[in-house]
Amino acid sequence: MARAMFEYTILILEKVSFEPTLFCKELEKALKHLLPFEIQELNIWLKNLYMMQPELKVCLPPSFT
Repeated sequence: MARAMFEYTILILEKVSFEPTLFCKELEKALKHLLPFEIQELNIWLKNLYMMQPELKVCLPPSFT
């Protein structure tokens, strides 16, 4: 079940990545619902995404720096 939540989170974040404000809101929601090890995986995914779409970096949580 938990893995499904992580995959769903990635799907949603990919779909809203065109709009930084919406992306930030969805990222905040995801960080509240994911397990600690999933947040680590999300961190890796986000770093790759930020290289391709630097405008989304405004959403970078302080713990991910």
